[in-house]
Amino acid sequence: MEIEIDAMQPADWPQVRAIYLEGIATGQATFEQDATDWATWDRKHLSICRLVARHGEEIIGWAALTPYSARAVYAGVAEVSIYIAAAHRGRGVGRRLLEALVTASEAAGIWTLQAGIFPENRASVSLHERSGFRIIGRRERIGKLHGVWRDVLLLERRSAKVGL
Repeated sequence: MEIEIDAMQPADWPQVRAIYLEGIATGQATFEQDATDWATWDRKHLSICRLVARHGEEIIGWAALTPYSARAVYAGVAEVSIYIAAAHRGRGVGRRLLEALVTASEAAGIWTLQAGIFPENRASVSLHERSGFRIIGRRERIGKLHGVWRDVLLLERRSAKVGL
């Protein structure tokens, strides 16, 4: 399957949002219950390293970064969000997208990427581990989803190129 990875544009939001909603519906991707509007999403995410995977005109996955902290000392630390359309999971789209995100983040001066993943989401944990992330901890009962306490694994990838 031909896949092109490129920068996310505001016009991509309807397809990006639809993929995000698919992830939310699984109950294994996020504590969020709904996708916001573009303006809210845009404010929360870094303006750099916003990527989409395209198959023709269809967006089949996306990845973006949120800042870890507003403090200057953490300027090179960001949290990964990556979502793949349900119909395209298990086809290598996530791997290509995450590798592109790592490359883009290093070019932008990001030295640490982190991800918080539900332990039950083995596919996402495995994807991140194959891309150089390691599990550094487990946050127990960190939040409730549909009234049930959930744990989150904390994964981290430290750049071998930036922040040495």
